[in-house]
Amino acid sequence: MISAGDLRKGTTFELDGQVFTVVDFLHVKPGKGAAFVRTKLRNVMSGGVTETTFNPTTKFQEAVIERKEMQYLYTDGQLYYFMDQETFEQIPLNFDQVEDAIKFLKENMFAIIKFYKGEAFSVEAPNFVELQITHAEPGAKGNTTSNVLKPATVETGAIVQVPLFVNEGDMIRIDTRTGEYMERV
Repeated sequence: MISAGDLRKGTTFELDGQVFTVVDFLHVKPGKGAAFVRTKLRNVMSGGVTETTFNPTTKFQEAVIERKEMQYLYTDGQLYYFMDQETFEQIPLNFDQVEDAIKFLKENMFAIIKFYKGEAFSVEAPNFVELQITHAEPGAKGNTTSNVLKPATVETGAIVQVPLFVNEGDMIRIDTRTGEYMERV
């Protein structure tokens, strides 16, 4: 059990049959009245964010989230298949579960799959990936003095803003947490 007074960023717990992780928190001790904990919580399964206040003595059941590195194999259009490297078991996930990460994953890349009570609910791409640009408009000549960006499509289909000097066929490094161009490889 964990009390509301012990909540910190990243803490995961159960509340009303749902699993939440703490995004932000603030311990408030007003001059008059009882202290309380103001929190911003993200529902682990749905991704929704709510703000709630708790009495510091409120108790919660701590939730254990298992993280496992798995290999992305392929998609059949509806489901995305990932393979456990230890058991070689393949698990299919739907688009809602892979939505944020799949735009940066190509076949045979590794990703972190998050499980709660044996049920996969989320996919995390590696922090940095190297992908090839499949389509980019040529940069305007003479427009190199400012930090002008242009859209470019990478091999997974994601659109990334890149500097004008980056061309079709170039390999680039992307920060998957923000979706931003890092450098040319």
